[in-house]
Amino acid sequence: MSAVAAAPTPTQRFMPELVRRRGLLTAILVFIVLLVAVNLIAAAPMGYFDVSYLSAGGATLALAAIGQTLVILTGGFDLSAGAVISLVNVILATHLGTTPGSELMWAVIGIGVGAAVGAVNGLFVAALRLQPIVVTLAVMFVTQGLTLLVTDKPGGTVPADFTAFLTGSAIPNLLPAPLVVLAVVLVVWGVLKRTRFGTALYAIGSDADAAGFTGIRVARTTFMTYILAGAAYGLAGVMVTAQTSTGDPLVGDPLLLQIFAAVVIGGTVLGGGRGGCVGSVFGAYSLMLIVNILLVLNVPAYYSTVVEGLILILAAFSGAAHGGLPIARWLAAPRLPARRGGGRGAAAAVMLTGTAAAAPPRVPWRTRHAEALRYAVPAYVCFFIVLAVTGWMYGGIGPRYLGALAVLSSFLIVLALGQGAVILTGGLDLSVPWTIGLAGILVAGFGQGSADSAIWAIPLVLMIGAATGFVNGTGVVIFGLPPIVVTLGMNGILQGIALLYSGGTPSGFAPPTIRWVMTGHLLGIVPVIWLILIFIVLASLLLTRTAFGRRVYAVGNSQRVARLAGVNVGRTIILVYMLSGVCAALVGIMLSGFSGQASLGMGDDYLLPSIAVVVVGGTLITGGRGNYLGMVGGVLLLTALQTLLAGTTTPPAIREILYGAVVLAAVVALRDRTAT
Repeated sequence: MSAVAAAPTPTQRFMPELVRRRGLLTAILVFIVLLVAVNLIAAAPMGYFDVSYLSAGGATLALAAIGQTLVILTGGFDLSAGAVISLVNVILATHLGTTPGSELMWAVIGIGVGAAVGAVNGLFVAALRLQPIVVTLAVMFVTQGLTLLVTDKPGGTVPADFTAFLTGSAIPNLLPAPLVVLAVVLVVWGVLKRTRFGTALYAIGSDADAAGFTGIRVARTTFMTYILAGAAYGLAGVMVTAQTSTGDPLVGDPLLLQIFAAVVIGGTVLGGGRGGCVGSVFGAYSLMLIVNILLVLNVPAYYSTVVEGLILILAAFSGAAHGGLPIARWLAAPRLPARRGGGRGAAAAVMLTGTAAAAPPRVPWRTRHAEALRYAVPAYVCFFIVLAVTGWMYGGIGPRYLGALAVLSSFLIVLALGQGAVILTGGLDLSVPWTIGLAGILVAGFGQGSADSAIWAIPLVLMIGAATGFVNGTGVVIFGLPPIVVTLGMNGILQGIALLYSGGTPSGFAPPTIRWVMTGHLLGIVPVIWLILIFIVLASLLLTRTAFGRRVYAVGNSQRVARLAGVNVGRTIILVYMLSGVCAALVGIMLSGFSGQASLGMGDDYLLPSIAVVVVGGTLITGGRGNYLGMVGGVLLLTALQTLLAGTTTPPAIREILYGAVVLAAVVALRDRTAT
């Protein structure tokens, strides 16, 4: 007797499709709820003018979110989006002509510039298999430098008909032009999604290795994805030019946090393989509606970055929760027994076998540290070359120059410990800029220059830095969120808190003790130099001679192996983010003492340098390999190079280009050859 399978009912066919599209449906539902909320709290219902204004205001973000979505679908991240938008904006604002032919030509050039930057990203990520985060971060700084070379201040003119064509009405009083632009882009996406390229895009994001085994050309698809993403950023730059009718080299900077928030609100999973561009468009306009709600409720604009950061983290958490949270595994992880001597290999033998391994034979110091010397020494060699060039150009270098160099290096020497420890575990801390900024503002504001305030203000600010790191680490470990998302969202939250606390204008002065440490004299030398020498010794011992240091390297080499060997991986990761938070807060305190007071954005210049010095010092960006003394060499090299350039007529924008280029070169030269 044969059984005939019953045909699936409409409900049975519909439910899997509903589950598959739950991210998009959630994004649409959120948008509708926010739209209703705006109409309920506003003085009058939204009319065509309001819809037109909303569509124009959100088009730039929506287009940029589309580009970011393509990259994230492959499992990557692109931090260069905002910088590309700024570059295209200033190019168009300074070159647009008044004829339709000129306007069309420069709009196409703007899209092409974005695609070219995307091609650079794709080359390093796809062909050389470098980490997307560090590549796009370095390219971001190079692009920002190029933007400043075009123009270092707002300006330029945009023809009125160019603005009207892109931000006006396609059909008067019925259809705004920005919606037509978005519709065309989404149609192109819909076509691409149904091609072999679209299939490969999702396959790579789900499992790149498996996709390669099935015959998909992973490198070519990834390369094309970054080009398309760059083109989308270029189109966003064209749109923002029409929207603002001027050029601004910083116009794209605030968009990075919003772009990621729009993508995760739109239902795209940050690990790749699930999501789409339509949801990201709804996510972008949802953010615009949230801003409108805050304006209607008379909420200060300073809250916007706090809200955006929280939205990014919460939306990412919601997506991660579908896959199960790793909290149980973290709590169940055993502790690594602290053990002196024997190095990581002996500790692992003890953990795996339960018995002590036989004492290894005595190995010469040079042999034992051959790998560390191989990757750290080049930074010192280049440093002495830069010193020689400096001495040749300026007729020698004396104690005054070396003292100034040491003081200027002190900030990055401290940051290198925290950021370096995070990188050694395979992570990255993007909350450094506003951890520094908030710490400096708080230490100056708490004491208002009082001599006794340092006694309690410094420990309090350091605890705030540790708390910031704890939240970052908790998001990464317990909630399973990508480090870039947690720390980027935290950076926005800290920026909002700093603005709220200072009212947009920081006040107060650093306590006299801190100012003396940074600018005074002790035995003829600035006191901070003595303290930094002690710091270097202690930091080196922390990472090489303690159980914590062994755990850091173990986690960076392989979290799975470290966990099997008895390392409490979750606790170690949380501790390195706390260490990074403390180091960043300490730098904020030092900067306030160096300048006498705090300022908004005082930490912005330290994000890429904090990563650059670690990488240039021989640390593998994917973790597990590196040495703190090598990082110090990276600090000395880049600080000496920056000091050398400062004494020439080289434009300040070259510094950002230099940092980005140095990071890319170092990552390529020092990458793990077995991974390529």
